[in-house]
Amino acid sequence: MAVRPIIAFPDPRLRRPAQPVMRFDADLSALAADLLDTMRAAPGIGITAPHIGVLSRVVVLELSPGEVRNFVNPELVWASPEMIRHTEGSVSMAGVTDDVERHARVRLRYRDLDGVERSEEVDGFWAVCHQHEIDQLDGVFWLDRLSRLKRDRLIARYNKLRRGVTL
Repeated sequence: MAVRPIIAFPDPRLRRPAQPVMRFDADLSALAADLLDTMRAAPGIGITAPHIGVLSRVVVLELSPGEVRNFVNPELVWASPEMIRHTEGSVSMAGVTDDVERHARVRLRYRDLDGVERSEEVDGFWAVCHQHEIDQLDGVFWLDRLSRLKRDRLIARYNKLRRGVTL
């Protein structure tokens, strides 16, 4: 278990789709453990393997302290027509957030670390988090869900933060 370097926006690797996991072994469990350590150190509540430069479809979420969930090869199989707005950000773009509109409820299919297929339906914050992380696995960065004006403003703010300019 180790804290790995997080890839920072606008690294092009954040825009590359992740590949499905085919082997459910000790290496996958070690990757999930590293993702958890890295996410907690960031700090964050969700992280994908692409955030650390590994283009594999692995997500770790810890929305409540101590309640860690691993999702391998997750995919949305249904989304409600109802939408909600929630504040989002990224461990790869620390210090900036904005409200993003997402489906209020989703059903997803995934595998656990042992390769067992599972599915569940979630709503609210859980639904938002799953959509955010699956987008990342698909090479869609959360900023892509904002208007061009909001996106440009957030990028400018982020660049100032990286340079150490006081806002």
